[in-house]
Amino acid sequence: MSKHLERDLDDLQKNILGLASLVEKALSQSITALRDRNPDMARSVIQGDVQIDKEENQINEDCLKILALHQPVAGDLRRCTAAMMIITDLERMGDLAEEISERAIQLCTPPLFPIPEGLQRMADMTTIMVRQSLDAFVNLDVKQALMVVRMDDEVDRYNNQIIQEIIKLMKESPLNIQHGLSMFSAVRHIERIADHATNIAEDVVYLVEGEIVRHRVQELDGQS
Repeated sequence: MSKHLERDLDDLQKNILGLASLVEKALSQSITALRDRNPDMARSVIQGDVQIDKEENQINEDCLKILALHQPVAGDLRRCTAAMMIITDLERMGDLAEEISERAIQLCTPPLFPIPEGLQRMADMTTIMVRQSLDAFVNLDVKQALMVVRMDDEVDRYNNQIIQEIIKLMKESPLNIQHGLSMFSAVRHIERIADHATNIAEDVVYLVEGEIVRHRVQELDGQS
């Protein structure tokens, strides 16, 4: 690897982690805004999504420049390809945090809809998945990446339980329907963020092993 390519790849990783930091902050604040009924924090997340989009576009351009200028092969090529897939997932997480914040603003108006039991735990697990998927990327750790994939099943279980709780409340009173739908949407967005963290973890496996494992990662997990 040339020194120029090595430098550009190192800069690329730093920029990805900078984008990841913005996304993690947006996720954390959107959940807090939802839980604490804080419209000001929710609006801050919505405004901050512009910067996330800007960073994602810039990193995409950097990846294309690396491909054009250095024509990387083998592991370096996978590193660029994985980076482009990862930033797409990060940008989508930012969009979902924005949408959670929009639902949070709606849920600040009366009648106040109860915060579902298990929501914070589901959100905490999702946040852990995001952080650990990025740690796996930095450390090229396949085992940690596969741990993230396994965690997604538990997030799905929480999602199903919470959705059933929301449906029950909506059936109890017509007054709960509008806000119940907003809460339903917010919970589904959290679950989707966990899915994107899983995507990143699977991209790490691709980066290290050189094999696309989406849709068959359980088979690989059973061999580890």
